[in-house]
Amino acid sequence: MTHPVSAQPRTEPDDGPDPRRWKALTVCLVAGFMTLLDVSIVNVALPSIEKGLGASPSDLQWVVSGYALTFGLVLVPSGRLGDATGRRRMFVAGVVVFGVASLLCGLATTSSLLVAARLLQGIGGGLLNPQVSGLIQALFHGRERAKAFGLLGATIGISTAVGPIAGGVILSLLGADAGWRWIFVVNLPVAFAAVVLALRWIPAHVHAEDESSEPARGGDRAPTPARRRTDLDPVGVALLGAGVLALLLPLVESGRGGGSATVPGWVAAVGAGLLGVFVLWEHRYAARGRTPLVDLGLFSLPGYASGAVVATVYFSGFTGIFFVLTVYLQQALGYSPLLAGLAVTPFAGGSAVMSAVGGRLVTRFGRSLVTAGLVVVVVGLVATDLVLSSVDGPATGWYAAVPLLVAGLGSGMVISPNITLTLSEVPVRRAGTAGGVLQTGQRIGTAAGIALVGTVFFAHLRDQPGDAAAVSLRVATGLVVLALLASLADVWLRRRHRAEAAA
Repeated sequence: MTHPVSAQPRTEPDDGPDPRRWKALTVCLVAGFMTLLDVSIVNVALPSIEKGLGASPSDLQWVVSGYALTFGLVLVPSGRLGDATGRRRMFVAGVVVFGVASLLCGLATTSSLLVAARLLQGIGGGLLNPQVSGLIQALFHGRERAKAFGLLGATIGISTAVGPIAGGVILSLLGADAGWRWIFVVNLPVAFAAVVLALRWIPAHVHAEDESSEPARGGDRAPTPARRRTDLDPVGVALLGAGVLALLLPLVESGRGGGSATVPGWVAAVGAGLLGVFVLWEHRYAARGRTPLVDLGLFSLPGYASGAVVATVYFSGFTGIFFVLTVYLQQALGYSPLLAGLAVTPFAGGSAVMSAVGGRLVTRFGRSLVTAGLVVVVVGLVATDLVLSSVDGPATGWYAAVPLLVAGLGSGMVISPNITLTLSEVPVRRAGTAGGVLQTGQRIGTAAGIALVGTVFFAHLRDQPGDAAAVSLRVATGLVVLALLASLADVWLRRRHRAEAAA
């Protein structure tokens, strides 16, 4: 979850702020924490899932990337549904779906059932998360809103940092056989409490204020405010989901047959074609006066395209680090789940700490702060690679702690500042859509990164286990370098435009 900005809201007629707003915020943050925790907590349980269900490397990748994929695909449509039908209703629906899916994950008897339940769990997370930022926009104003969003940012950072440790503790206390199931089942009492308290504390009728119609661009008819809120673009969702899935299938499924291709390569070509059709569909959908899933006009705004590319590519790189290291430390070096969780915590902890600092520095340094952060991440990952390549045995994870901390500090200078900068030049009436599209790109980047980095990791783990982590980490580092190049290009273009304007 990021910090998407939506249209200025309206709430139930009231002479002042809702007295329940801080209690409502508590419920929102707890539910958001639960969905984000399930991104990082699962990584440490993957070896136990592999043993318990006889899961293949492909199954393990789908357990992580499938959740991110469905999470991302429903973000924008569910945000619009929240505008149209009420934030509380969609929030409760999302929590219920997430809770039921968590129970199904815990009861899964095969890896296929677990993957299916994780896909459903991602849908639940995608349903409720847009409502959290929307409710903050609706219930808080001025300094209180800034404070509420600050608490949301802290929740995001803490959930990422706590996940590996919490997973390790549960597995250590309950054992590998049953512990991984409790990682999912533990969500049930939290979800139940969130539903009960949401019905009590969150106002029933919280919608987004009608946005002013935009002028038509390029002959397009501007959608009416009512249609803008309710237009879900199901064809666009299906095309984007099918295209990304087809691109990922050959990569992920290569691990199911011992490295042989179980899905032909032409499926990826079909995926690329579907994404091309998706772009054409979005253009035509907008031309008919409808509201597309992805407002392609956003990418013509200054800084938005480069910021979205940085976000998507960076998420594809850094999320693979947790996936690879938690599995490697347990399977190759014999770490317990708890020790593996502790070993990767420096990255998450450093990121959480620096995110708070980066939020205050971004207005002063702008895109240069993001670029500097990406440089620090690359330096930290290269140093981690050197440790993995030169240190043998159980001490590897502890020697890697310092470079991982450095990489995490750099990451905190990237994620939140990049979101702030990317959305800063978006008109208010389009900010909600822009934030949703940015989040969708991050989740799809996560799914793609797990597929790519995970495929490289498992291929080497099978043939050259000693090099598996280092080689796959280089792939993740390469993706971060691509994000760095995109950020550098944006800085260069901005300076060039300023120089031309001054001439």
